Amino acid sequence: MTNKVKLTICGINYYINTDESPEYVEGLAQKIDERMSQIIKSGALVTMTQAAVLVALEMADEVAKSEETRNQVKEYLEETVKARSERDYYKRELERHKTEVKFKDDQINLFAKSNGDNNE
Repeated sequence: MTNKVKLTICGINYYINTDESPEYVEGLAQKIDERMSQIIKSGALVTMTQAAVLVALEMADEVAKSEETRNQVKEYLEETVKARSERDYYKRELERHKTEVKFKDDQINLFAKSNGDNNE
């Protein structure tokens, strides 16, 4: 469903059609408006267009860094899955060895009992 949304950024109205919710798009516009207003009020001699470009650069930087962070998290998750798999393998191996040792201990005890009975 397409929504027609009115946005106001630095006193200029924009009308856009979007599939996103109006609240979401208005929130984005508010962030842009706030940041552009800060840049313009900072005392730097910048035009509206220059302020918009600076905000766009800041947001592009945030997106790039977020993507990098997302990729790092993905790698960490993959490493965690691999480590858990290895841990589970070694747990199974440990249990197998414990069972094997118990079986051999039982055989030794049985052999010792049967030899003890023969010596008497």
